[in-house]
Amino acid sequence: MDLKEKLLSSFLVFENRTEIDTPVHDIRSEAIKTFEQNGFPSKKEEDWKYTSLNSILKHDYSIFPNQENALEYKDVKQYFIHDIDTYKIIFIDGKYSSHLSQTTHDGIDVCLMSAALTKTKYRILIENYFNKTAAKDGLTSLNTAFSSEGAYIHIPKNKLVEKPIQIIHFSTGNESAMMLQPRNLIVVDENSHVQIIERHQSLTDNPILTNSVTEIFANKRAIVDYYKVQNDNLNASLIDNTFIKQKQESHCSVHTFSFGGKLTRNNLNFYQHGERIDSTLKGITIIGKKQHVDHNTLVHHIEPNCESHQDYKGVYDDNATGVFNGKVVVDKEAQKTNAFQANNNILVSDKASINTKPQLEIFADDVKCSHGCTIGQLDESALFYMRSRGIPVKEAKALMMYAFTNNVLSSVKIPEMKQRINKLIAKKLNVNIGFDL
Repeated sequence: MDLKEKLLSSFLVFENRTEIDTPVHDIRSEAIKTFEQNGFPSKKEEDWKYTSLNSILKHDYSIFPNQENALEYKDVKQYFIHDIDTYKIIFIDGKYSSHLSQTTHDGIDVCLMSAALTKTKYRILIENYFNKTAAKDGLTSLNTAFSSEGAYIHIPKNKLVEKPIQIIHFSTGNESAMMLQPRNLIVVDENSHVQIIERHQSLTDNPILTNSVTEIFANKRAIVDYYKVQNDNLNASLIDNTFIKQKQESHCSVHTFSFGGKLTRNNLNFYQHGERIDSTLKGITIIGKKQHVDHNTLVHHIEPNCESHQDYKGVYDDNATGVFNGKVVVDKEAQKTNAFQANNNILVSDKASINTKPQLEIFADDVKCSHGCTIGQLDESALFYMRSRGIPVKEAKALMMYAFTNNVLSSVKIPEMKQRINKLIAKKLNVNIGFDL
């Protein structure tokens, strides 16, 4: 039995385990039909031309964990941003860990998707927002069909969330191979501001496949700062699907830091519904060995007087492969749009590769849009200059690569987050330079 057949046969078992009368029952049923029809994407599809899932779909994944596992904070502390006080929503093998978490209902809801899907007091929000902006492709529909657990965050109007929220998914390896499908729903109401950090972390060498879906709704004048930390081991693969719907004068930024994992695919989609909206998409990718990272982005400008800024930097060593497929769509009514898109890459090894495809689809005539990409190697003259000043070649290369990625870090708004990423970059470059920001 292949993975698709296993998932289809497991759906009935899943439905019997969950609350059948929840408002999402019909949504799940339709979603599994969509997955049955579409299945997993292949390289025959244009958006997946350079990314094959064959190597990660061959394992016999456990769909449901056989037992609940516990972790001690001291054993996983290194994966938290522990320098500051934060709310925490922590999952272990797909199960909520109350021991490691710190949630709240004090003026805001920072809690569980399972509660939101089954409790009456959340029903109106679920009916208004759940699965309203997520795509209907095979992978997203598969997650929708099995949606039961993840983070549920609702920030009512005029709230400044005083501390960041961390969402962390741990996998322990108690199963020989496991597939996880977390579902997050984040609703930020008018004039509110929230900062969120998300991480998927495998603690095992066993194969792990995570198919994650996050829906974010930023209402009028809301501000959402979202940070994704992807630094997993070589047997963990992540397909991360994020859909963001913005209302007028809202500001949303997503920073994606891809440093590890076997295969990582980021599908990041922004939809602008209103004027004077600002969308920011930035990313740093530093990988080696046979790692594969694919960024697939979409910004859809629907109404006038809005902006979007995309800036992705990649450093590829050994036999690593990078993919960037960024699309900006400007509708006919979206006059006065200002859209910027850039993807710059360094190939450290002759065996590394990058496939990049920035795209603009413009149907308005009064816009300011630009896109571009670069692929190159380290500047030999700059490297020679640094070595002539007594800097060893290893450190000189690391300094040049760090400087190459630094402008993405400059827009990170949590100082402790910036320091953590700074240290991860130094570690990935395999040099101790002692960067200070």
